[in-house]
Parts: sequence; structure tokens; C-alpha cells
Amino acid sequence: MLKKMVFLGTGGTIAGTATHASDNVGYVAAQVGVGQLLKAIPGLQSALGEHVFLSEQVAQVDSKDMGWTQWRVLAERVGHYLEQPSVQSIVVTHGTDTLEETAFFLSLVLPPKLLTQKAVVLTCAMRPASSLTPDGPQNVLDAVAVARTHEACGVLAVCAGTVHSARDVQKIHPYRLNAFDSGDAGPLAYVEEGQVRWLRDCPVCTDPRPEFPMVALAKEEWPRVEIITSYAGASGAIVRSLCASTVASGPTVQGIVIAGTGNGTLHQDLEMALIEAQALGVRVVRSSRCAYGVVVAGAAVNTLPDSKGLQPVKARISLMLELMA
Repeated sequence: MLKKMVFLGTGGTIAGTATHASDNVGYVAAQVGVGQLLKAIPGLQSALGEHVFLSEQVAQVDSKDMGWTQWRVLAERVGHYLEQPSVQSIVVTHGTDTLEETAFFLSLVLPPKLLTQKAVVLTCAMRPASSLTPDGPQNVLDAVAVARTHEACGVLAVCAGTVHSARDVQKIHPYRLNAFDSGDAGPLAYVEEGQVRWLRDCPVCTDPRPEFPMVALAKEEWPRVEIITSYAGASGAIVRSLCASTVASGPTVQGIVIAGTGNGTLHQDLEMALIEAQALGVRVVRSSRCAYGVVVAGAAVNTLPDSKGLQPVKARISLMLELMA
């Protein structure tokens, strides 16, 4: 059977253009279609080997503007191609700003039975396509190299020769090419001259989970889950404002993720407001502002549940989908 690799374009810096080739900041994202993007990559057909490829433009947005509409369509199209026996893997070109959120979202909503057999690889660029030295073409070639390996499965992210899992990946730098990190877990693999050096197994292969009901994504309105940060001098004013509107006109907010200081600690006034919100039926999850580590539970029982190691933005997605299911 002919093996296919599918490329789905969503926009981002990798598809961006600037007036001057030397400008790597003042560009407009999401200007080049994925088909045109792929045609401009030298050696792509050679990297694909025996695979044939097809491409589809799923969205064309700056990833800072990624939302439910784009996520719904992307999940549907990825699911459609994963179910085709002739498709071995999928590569998604995406902006860097919310790549970690999209990757995690896909890892939670796509059928586990498909993700244990095939890979969905997100890749990106920190420089626009019009740059003197764009990083997008090499990132795509690296993503193809990963997608072709039999070890690859689940939702992965590839950037600057490093392979990350959807759960662990996070953007840690606003400018440099190697902008992503996997925290304490570390990367899954490195891509070196087209060869993938695996360091550990893809998590989905050994971490089965219940299947998310994809029909839930068809809902017009998804649950509203907000992220609030604790800091010196923080108050419960924002939480109480959200809850005031909840009491007056129904559930305008269904969940709150709190990015606490240190080990998920909270300013006392903010913590009191969150406990009040929880009593009103608003789901509250406690995470940490720290880039590394997880909230460690002590002997004392905390009335606000922790995020089970998830960063605030991913804890928000997890809670949102839990409320939808």
C-alpha cells in the first residue's frame, strides 16, 4: 500500500512574510499557503523517501489568535486522515506562540487507538518565510524525519532539531531559534542530519487514557475557563467579579486555573476568593508559575486541587475538556 504523509497548514510565523528579508520581528504571520511553503523546501521529496504527500490548508492565522473554531476544524481533519490506512503520519505547520496548547489539545481529543499507531507532528519557525535565513524549512525536514520513524506516535512537537511531547513542551524564549523546552522531563529525541536519535519512548505508547467524545467539539460554546495569577499584593477582586456575574446571570465562567507562586501557594485574599468560587460551583485548579517542577502535595489537605503537573495553559485545556465531556 502506498504510504502517505499529510501536511496541514494553520499559518503562523513559518508562513509569514516581511517587507525586508533582514526583518525577523516586523513580519505579518500566516501569508504563505502550506502548498507554496512545501514547494520552496529543497530536498523535501528526498526526505519523504517512498512516501507521497498531500497538503491541506486548515487555517491561516497568527497562532496568537488561535481559537476554538480553528481547533475544532483541525481536530476533525487530523482525525479524518489518521483513520485512513494509507496515511502513516501527519505534519502540522503552526505558529510558535500557542503551539504547546494546540499540541496538548490534540493529544487529549484524538482517539488513543489511533495515536498509539501513528504520529501527529507539529512544527513551526521563529523566523518568517521571507527571512534571509528562515528556520522553517529545516524544521519541516526534521518533522518529516521524525514522522517517518516507527518509534514516533502520539502528538509531538519538533523545533530546532529537538523533539518534544505534547504534554511537556513549552515555549521558553521569545526570539531565539531554539525556543522550546520540555522542563524536567527533557526532550524525547534529537534530529541530527536527518537521523532521529531517540532518548525515551513517546508517552502515548505507554500511557493509555479514556477516549474523548469528539462530538462534544461540535458545541457552539465551549466552557469558559480563565487563568488568574497569584503575585505580591494580589487580591480576590477578579475572581469575585467573575463570580458576581455568575450569580447574577448564570455560569459565565465554569472554571478557573490559578497560577500560584512557588509550590502552588496563593495570596490569602485570592485563596479565600477561590474557595468562595468553588463553593458556588466554579471548578478551580491550582498550578504554579514556575517553569520547572510540579506542585508537590504535602501532608495537609488543600481544598483547591492541583493540576497534576500541568502548566497553567495546559491545565486550562484539560479542565475545559473535562467540563465538555
